[in-house]
Amino acid sequence: MAAIELDDVHKSFGDVRALQGVDLEVEEGEVFGFLGPNGAGKSTSINILLDFVRADQGDVHVLGYDAHEDTVPVRERTGVLPEGFDLYKRLTARQHLEFAIESKEADDDPYPLLERVGLEDAVDRKAGGFSTGMRQRLALAMALVGDPDLLILDEPTSGLDPNGARELRDIVEEEAESGTTVFFSSHILGQVEAVCDRVGIIREGELVAVDSIEGLRDAVGSGSTLVVEVDEVPDDAAHRLKSLDGIENVSVNGRSLRVGCSDDAKTTVIDELEGMGATVEDFSTEEAPLEDLFAAYTEGEA
Repeated sequence: MAAIELDDVHKSFGDVRALQGVDLEVEEGEVFGFLGPNGAGKSTSINILLDFVRADQGDVHVLGYDAHEDTVPVRERTGVLPEGFDLYKRLTARQHLEFAIESKEADDDPYPLLERVGLEDAVDRKAGGFSTGMRQRLALAMALVGDPDLLILDEPTSGLDPNGARELRDIVEEEAESGTTVFFSSHILGQVEAVCDRVGIIREGELVAVDSIEGLRDAVGSGSTLVVEVDEVPDDAAHRLKSLDGIENVSVNGRSLRVGCSDDAKTTVIDELEGMGATVEDFSTEEAPLEDLFAAYTEGEA
């Protein structure tokens, strides 16, 4: 069963068309990355899943429930770390967790949840004195209350230092291994690439791509970068390589050549260099980064 289903979803705010015929299916137990530039429709989509906003048209199902008709069971089984959340400054970390536990009618113990997000030393400190990273950790602990079947994380690494971001990735992986579906919206593309099984890219209210990272690379045709180390770069090597089919760009740095090329052109590059008298000492492949794929889809190239 799909954990999230959007079928021909439309939403407008006045003259602004926030979502235009969005179709999306996220499988149970999947870690799904949701990407798009500011104003593309990410937050609107999340708000529709949680029934904070109603779609003008289309069907929305979450965990097998109609998101509009069965709001309570959806929220009972969903943990949310929203962007731009507020905490109660006068309440301690423990009291925040107790509030979340009571609201969900769960039986969790606050301490293990706080320990899991690295706040075990701040259990009885008031949230008003928390740093941005500590606030983010506390909100994540609240999202984990009740062992949710679906975690919706909106910009979850905001304010976290590199250690905190790594710990969050570990938590996401642990949740996925236990069968939890994770819907991960972020503009930090490296975080998405590190944890997500598939990604969806939304642009101007339209879902323009849904695939694995590798699938997006293949679709864009960005190929990869072939890095070749030679004993000596032949004269005019860059010009001659650029003339070959499947070669996008060539740069030379010392005895190293970086060649942007399609997968089936890599052998040709090696053969051409050796034909020019170079001895190939080593070579490796670097995949196109997610940033390049994101740009291709959001700037209209794909």
